[in-house]
Amino acid sequence: MFHDRDDAGRQLATAVVRAAPDNPVVLALPRGGVPLGVAVAGALGAPLDLVLVRKIGMPGHEELAAGAIVDGPAPVTLFNTALLRAAGLSEADFTGRIEVLKQEIEARRVRYLPGRAPVPVAGRTAIIVDDGIATGATVRVAIRALRAQGPAAIWVAVPVAPADMVPQLEAETERLICLETPQEFWAVGAHYRQFGPVEDEAVIACLRAFDSD
Repeated sequence: MFHDRDDAGRQLATAVVRAAPDNPVVLALPRGGVPLGVAVAGALGAPLDLVLVRKIGMPGHEELAAGAIVDGPAPVTLFNTALLRAAGLSEADFTGRIEVLKQEIEARRVRYLPGRAPVPVAGRTAIIVDDGIATGATVRVAIRALRAQGPAAIWVAVPVAPADMVPQLEAETERLICLETPQEFWAVGAHYRQFGPVEDEAVIACLRAFDSD
């Protein structure tokens, strides 16, 4: 169990540095992944950017991911097709929600990174960092979106993920670094002693502090 995101970030940074990625760029998933991304990028001496992804919640159960969407020149959407079939839904049922999420993502980029161009990932080792993985929908859509930008390799680095997610993520990336892979997995926050929400102000402060170092 990790004490908090700072503790998890330090441990994750040690593991990533030990793996010695070539020409890395760190891409944190807001909001919870930003403190960890700062730690990893700082330890590597690498640039830090964000992958802005929003979960597409199931109607009436927003905490349950029907899929996820990531911004970019060609936004990428990934659905949990098995979940949709079980609920009797189709991708078309989420069209309106997706448009709202696209607008929210654009607003977040302006808020978090005003006037700052994305860090190019072509030819580099793109390392996606988050505070943990539950369903995998968010990180998988991030992988697909980054793959289209031509990185030399895509790594995923997280403190914790369900054991049954590991083979899938290993198949979709060049490297997975995951510190804990419990067989019984309830929620990411269950593996932290302190796991409060990361507010926008904290994300902005983390990014400003990193840029000023």
